[in-house]
Amino acid sequence: MSVRLRKWKKISTGKVEEAWQVDFMFHHPDGRQQRVVKFSPVQTRRGAEQYERELRASLLNGTFGKENSSEETRVTLAQFAPRFLTYSENNNKHSSVVTKRQLLDDHLLPFFGDMALSAIGPAEIEDFKAVMRKKKSAARARKEAPTKAALRKRGDVEPKPLSLKTINNVLSALSKLLALAEEQRVIPQAPRVRLFGKLPKPTFDFLTFEEAERLIDAADPEWRTLLLVALKTGLRQGELIGLQWSDLDLAQGRLNVRRTIWRGVTDLPKGGRERTVDLPASAVEALKAHRHLRGRFVFCQEDGQPLTAGKMAQPLRRALTRAGINREEGRIGWHDLRHTYASHLAMRGVPLKVIQELMGHVTIEMTERYAHLSPDTRREAVSVLDRPLPLAPACDIRATRMEEAANHP
Repeated sequence: MSVRLRKWKKISTGKVEEAWQVDFMFHHPDGRQQRVVKFSPVQTRRGAEQYERELRASLLNGTFGKENSSEETRVTLAQFAPRFLTYSENNNKHSSVVTKRQLLDDHLLPFFGDMALSAIGPAEIEDFKAVMRKKKSAARARKEAPTKAALRKRGDVEPKPLSLKTINNVLSALSKLLALAEEQRVIPQAPRVRLFGKLPKPTFDFLTFEEAERLIDAADPEWRTLLLVALKTGLRQGELIGLQWSDLDLAQGRLNVRRTIWRGVTDLPKGGRERTVDLPASAVEALKAHRHLRGRFVFCQEDGQPLTAGKMAQPLRRALTRAGINREEGRIGWHDLRHTYASHLAMRGVPLKVIQELMGHVTIEMTERYAHLSPDTRREAVSVLDRPLPLAPACDIRATRMEEAANHP
């Protein structure tokens, strides 16, 4: 590569300045030679090397010096969004694609939609962050004729501001979109998108041991096994929906998590890998009694089709109501049953590394949220400091003196 860091002294100020420059000789097929000297639009060695490759390519295909005007090449975020979603569909899980589409529609397109990608810089991103911090969650227009359930859920509570974690999710999507635009040479260089740091750890809810028992007892008979398996295995809702009889080894008391079904789309479990979960005796007996001939899915509809999140919502709510389980804020959902599984393991003194493997967490940091629930483990660890020292073995004074005499004649 014919790139170099050129330095010169500015006459007006006397200061030494520097910039990455491309300088090469191009040989045309007809024998002509053409020297090209240009400053790189991206002021790094790697950026200059990439710029040289682009210049050589334009010389080969005859477009050098014939670039379109800035108005003709102006690509807005709204115009680039379909390419971003196509890339996501090819490289991400279906749930990630749906999330990115929602973040685009709800946040990025209303603010950046008509803005050229090349015009999005650090200042514009900071302006966007300021707007997002003032934005309310669920800020979409309310229906003129809401349902009774919507009114109960709404109450007189004002929508809360978006959490910093939600804003960071939006900023991450923006960063990936701009990085893809740079990769596809729509913009010369993507600006850095700074996320909010030092976020508070997300809170979670779980059932006590007594509440878990009450929930199982209060469940409809046809839903009792599903609730018990959720509490005793910690499977995600999509993993419960995708569970098949071939995934079970009841003789060995094991369950293989091989897939998840989310909004009708089958995919690998979260984290992109399968895992094995050991089953307690209560779950094994419940699954044996639950055996049916409606198809390959363990938990399914009457026609053998997989369950849906919508069909699973009401049975859980009925069981919670019958069991008298409620919360001052929010409500217990299916994912809270997964939190209950991990919390009960931690409270029983199970090591966090084992909990991580059973839960399918990619990193131990995700599991450490349950560490405070196992105080006995830490208490037992520090209690060794107060234990008396073991008695030293009896010392033979005569043998010691003889050994010293032998060493020092």
